[in-house]
Amino acid sequence: MPRTINDIIPPSRRRMMDAEAMNTQDNTLPPVIPPSNPNPPFMNTPPTPEPPPRVRIRTGRSFPYGTALIALIVIALSAGALYLFGDAKVAITPESHTADINGPFTATAGSGDLPFTVESITKTVSASVPAESTLTAKDSAQGTITVSNAQTKPQTLINSTRFATPTGLIFHIHAPITVPAATATGPGKLTIAVYADQAGESYNVAPTTFTVPGLKGSAQFDEVTATSNTAMVGGFSGTRAAVSQSTDDTQHAILQTALAKSLQTDLNARVPAGYVLLPGSTLTSFQALPDTASTTSTVAVGEQGTLTAVVFPGDALAKAIAYKIAGTYSGEPVSLGSVAKLILAPASSTDPTNAQTYSFNLNGTATIIWKVDTSKIAGAVAGKTRDSAQAILAGFPEVNSALLTLRPFWTSKFPVDPSHIKVTVTTPPAGS
Repeated sequence: MPRTINDIIPPSRRRMMDAEAMNTQDNTLPPVIPPSNPNPPFMNTPPTPEPPPRVRIRTGRSFPYGTALIALIVIALSAGALYLFGDAKVAITPESHTADINGPFTATAGSGDLPFTVESITKTVSASVPAESTLTAKDSAQGTITVSNAQTKPQTLINSTRFATPTGLIFHIHAPITVPAATATGPGKLTIAVYADQAGESYNVAPTTFTVPGLKGSAQFDEVTATSNTAMVGGFSGTRAAVSQSTDDTQHAILQTALAKSLQTDLNARVPAGYVLLPGSTLTSFQALPDTASTTSTVAVGEQGTLTAVVFPGDALAKAIAYKIAGTYSGEPVSLGSVAKLILAPASSTDPTNAQTYSFNLNGTATIIWKVDTSKIAGAVAGKTRDSAQAILAGFPEVNSALLTLRPFWTSKFPVDPSHIKVTVTTPPAGS
């Protein structure tokens, strides 16, 4: 079928045209009011969009001088802080050796590779117990004195040597003694027990001085003297309160136990700095003092104890032990670890006070620790790189390991001045 113009007119337009035609034919019909928008929605012209805001493009940029300056200041302050808080450290773990030991040693009084010295403490304690009876007694006072020898040679005094107070009271010793010679630090000294020449309370004298009448007329008279630090006690003549032997023995045993603990405490405080007191190196002796009547109804039971100990310079003893247990040891400075697991057994039970040599056996576990000279370490690594310093320290026999620290991170060498290098020594692991 051939197409007409109506085929290309939109339907809405055709409807309007048809309505106009009908109005023309029938004027009674109401007029057709065309729509306000004769065009269909799809033919409406879209609104013109608002143009986007214009972007102004700069043709050139200015350099951010302020930001760069702040960055430079931050970098400078950071570098300064790193240098300020930078350091050079060397942490050394010293060489150590732990081994069992069981062997003989011999020390020499005051000299030699292994010297020894003797520390002696004497104390007196008493207790008051109820009286059980009375008795007629003639008791001699007794106590302790310290004999001094200002000569450059030892002085031997025989049994029953007399010591006189300024008032003429005489006390005796009951065994021969040898007083050590004087040294650069002072006269030789020896503490001993003395007993009154006669019974009676008049010999219960306060601490005083003594001379040796048997040396009168010789140079030794002024060079060998004595003093007492405690009063002489126990002198009595007459009837006094008493206790049975059983009670007396029991009380003396109690006093000895208390006295032993007190003596050990005092001895520990008396050990010279740098010296070592080994378990088993002490000798304790007790002397029962004569009972005295505290009142008419009580009795004073007294006990005197003397603790004598041999002590050694710690470093000298460490060397002597190192030669026995460390096969590669060649005399470097060393120290001892804990001595709690070492037991000393004297070769003789005699009092070592006057001995020139002291032989003993040492049994147990010993730890030897090599000493580190921190100034020597600092001088060895000064000005060296980390690798060079590590290689140098590896050749030190006293160094087991070394931890090197350099800050800031870009520092490649230790300071040339050793005083700017901090060297610390750590405690080696137990049993290493």
